[in-house]
Amino acid sequence: MTHALPPAHGQALVIGAGLGGLASAMRLGAKGWRVTVVDRLDRAGGRGSSITDQGHRFDLGPTIVTVPQMLRDLWAATGRDFDRDVDLRPLDPFYTIRFQDGRQFTMRPGTAAMRAEVARLSPQDLPGYDRFLREAEARYHFGFQDLGRRPMHRLIDLIKVLPKFAMMRADRSIHAHAAARVTDPALRFALSFHPLFIGGDPFRVTSMYGLVSHLEAAFGVHYAMGGVQAIADAMVRVIKDQGGEVRLNTEADEIVVARGRAAGIRLKTGQHIPAEVTISNADPGFTYGTLLRNHRKRRWTDQRLARSRWSMGLFVWYFGTRDTRRMWPDAGHHTILVGPTYREHLRDLFRAGRITGDMSLYVHRPTVTDPSAAPEGDDTFYALSPVPHLGHGAADWGRFADSYKTRVADMLEPLLPGFRDRLTAERVFTPETFRDRYHSPFGAGFSLEPRILQSAYFRPHNVSEDLPGLYLAGAGTHPGAGVPGVIGTAEILDQLIPAPQVRAETPVHPGTLPLAAE
Repeated sequence: MTHALPPAHGQALVIGAGLGGLASAMRLGAKGWRVTVVDRLDRAGGRGSSITDQGHRFDLGPTIVTVPQMLRDLWAATGRDFDRDVDLRPLDPFYTIRFQDGRQFTMRPGTAAMRAEVARLSPQDLPGYDRFLREAEARYHFGFQDLGRRPMHRLIDLIKVLPKFAMMRADRSIHAHAAARVTDPALRFALSFHPLFIGGDPFRVTSMYGLVSHLEAAFGVHYAMGGVQAIADAMVRVIKDQGGEVRLNTEADEIVVARGRAAGIRLKTGQHIPAEVTISNADPGFTYGTLLRNHRKRRWTDQRLARSRWSMGLFVWYFGTRDTRRMWPDAGHHTILVGPTYREHLRDLFRAGRITGDMSLYVHRPTVTDPSAAPEGDDTFYALSPVPHLGHGAADWGRFADSYKTRVADMLEPLLPGFRDRLTAERVFTPETFRDRYHSPFGAGFSLEPRILQSAYFRPHNVSEDLPGLYLAGAGTHPGAGVPGVIGTAEILDQLIPAPQVRAETPVHPGTLPLAAE
């Protein structure tokens, strides 16, 4: 479908106010584009937004920042100081992993502290741990600083890096890589579980994700006071100061095509917003399958999207507790509870799409660091359990959610004894929520699974080959999910999208252009 729209000189449009979309708007605004961001939700931040209920602020998605320098670079590109806009606190400890046999492993800042923790858990593995960290640093420089911060949409980009991939054994899974360096099963878990935070199976995704261990060691783990929502809100303020606009409760229906190029969007209301540059921060599956439903695709067809492997779904229970701030000293800001059959559980989860009797949980208690997340003396939590995505047909969550929540509560009880008697506000997100709230295909928690043949060149590209003038940001495109990844998509778009051209026949500053035309 094509539409003849009036010109929109200097106008850029971003679909979705997730962190990737907001970061893209900031960088384009710094180049002189007049940017409009539209989002169907009532808060900016996308999966990093929040809901407040009875005084409890529930951070809905990401809870940590691992590479704050990327945010500082983003702010610097706009002439601003990130640390003046956001209060970012380093955490110590980062998180504690608790195993079924009663052992635990605590990640802390500093090489000496971490080597002491490894020595306490498995002293014979210290040499292997040191080697793993050296290799993690090499993977960081290649996989994060090089590949992860530049475009990967040309085949030659892939061909050039294949020898380095082979040398670093990128074909080996991150768990297999950890197992080749250390012998203790708990330490193997601690060095390899991180892909679960971006939707990947540690037994299948590439060993390049070992770079996360270097990220933690080099940059630490941080928390933004006010949650990731505070970062998103600060981004909105920057965009508005640049002369841009963020329109919430505004839903895009279709990307408009005119003269063979993306030319803005049509909203659900029928209103057209023209643009020279259109960036979709929506999931690539939704972008190509729904927003471009009337445009012929060559690469990301409906058939290819259906064949793709999507990340697991998430069951997230958000809950508040009353008069508990001084209780449960073993429950820190971040706790990971590992189930008894971890490998088998992940096999059922990712490959068979089955919900079994086992589970592992990530437990977030922001009130340890940020009292504003709950009423005075109370606590706010969320407990996250990976589950199969909806494409597996594993569960009717409308009927199954209550019984699954009971199982989550049973696993939480040893960490938070008696918490069920102190519950106040509650919310539950299931894969059906992710499907409906975020337009996530199959309710996947992190878009496409980050396997080696769905990463870098093989992931949906930041510049669309199906429609000139369309660009992609966010978790589903290169370099991938996670806060550093989605912020990185904006950095890549900054390299791909030039500054707006000044048109002699249009002697109007971009800031004075109309936002919409019928």
